[in-house]
Amino acid sequence: MPFLSDTLARVKPSPTIAISNKARELAEQGRDIIALSAGEPDFDTPQNIKDAAKRAIDEGKTKYTNVDGTPQLKAAICAKFKRENGLDYKPSQVTVGTGGKQILYNALMATLNPGDEVIIPAPYWVSYPDMVYLAGGTPVAVECPAQTGYKLTPEQLEAAITPKTKWFIFNSPSNPTGAGYTRAELKALTDVLMKHPHVWVMTDDMYEHLVFDDFEFVTPAQVEPGLYDRTLTCNGVSKAYAMTGWRIGYAAGPEVLIKAMAKVQSQSTSNPSSISQWAATEALNGPQDYIHESRLVFQRRRDLVVKMLNEAPGVRCPVPEGAFYVYPTIADCIGKTSASGIKITNDEDFANALLEETGVAVVFGAAFGLSPAFRVSYATSDEVLVDACTRIQTFCKGLK
Repeated sequence: MPFLSDTLARVKPSPTIAISNKARELAEQGRDIIALSAGEPDFDTPQNIKDAAKRAIDEGKTKYTNVDGTPQLKAAICAKFKRENGLDYKPSQVTVGTGGKQILYNALMATLNPGDEVIIPAPYWVSYPDMVYLAGGTPVAVECPAQTGYKLTPEQLEAAITPKTKWFIFNSPSNPTGAGYTRAELKALTDVLMKHPHVWVMTDDMYEHLVFDDFEFVTPAQVEPGLYDRTLTCNGVSKAYAMTGWRIGYAAGPEVLIKAMAKVQSQSTSNPSSISQWAATEALNGPQDYIHESRLVFQRRRDLVVKMLNEAPGVRCPVPEGAFYVYPTIADCIGKTSASGIKITNDEDFANALLEETGVAVVFGAAFGLSPAFRVSYATSDEVLVDACTRIQTFCKGLK
């Protein structure tokens, strides 16, 4: 009898974490490493949020809380959804978890049975398919190439739906591509979903506030109220408020689902950190100036990185609508050999050779379900980005 679970054999470790760890190890060995693999803002958490956490500690708010969130944080989340998305939720329709990942995982664990299918547009965040596997379901990846702006078409969605489809996972702006769906593009998708009442919608709106130029963010239940009763609208404070380490995610949806998710959480982690919850309450209720200021910085960095990567031979970098990632394609680099003699047969070879020869760590496209490409996180300083992109240009010029 094997000791480890058969389910675990279907799951891969997170490639983004693995690459970040490798880059960290090389840096500790004295290598000059630039890591563009981690998905977190480089800014500090705003001071008012840190002050709220300190007050909570000083006031002794360090005990267990309700398993899926304090009343104060749930009220703040309801107010946020109403204020920013035009969505009405009661506190009983809200759940809070230890990061956005736990929210998604709880929902899948609470609803999936063997044979249930989950539609996931690719490129996708690396954890979506593996969380589906862990919950006993079957991920159904639908490739969305650069030619369609890395976006799912209504025809693709219609073709992917079967009687076994339980969930459609929707992420806009996207990790890893930064692609954002316009209201019209999203309405075309929700029109398809309205024809299939057995399909639920799980939105990952984590990058809601990181949108550029004149792009308007919208979420499915906002665009199509008819989906309200079968949509779980997921979000968090990690990206918008530079609070990745605080580990607070949240979602709102039908009470029957929210109660089931709370049951899962009650037997796994129980409540999120009490201090982090008070910090998140301040993030949602307090001044929102930080969001606008950080957005302008990220937009400038996006423009810098897109321009420089498009100057690298064999690299084609679309302009994303949001998040802090770009996802350039490298079809013209495949089959070539690097300056040190490494054969580039796929995008993982490209990323490994780039790290070994230049010290720049990126995540290869196969990790996100669409090759040949790679992901760059530009959540770092302009100076570092210029250095990294210059090294990528040099690497690509050396391919023969």
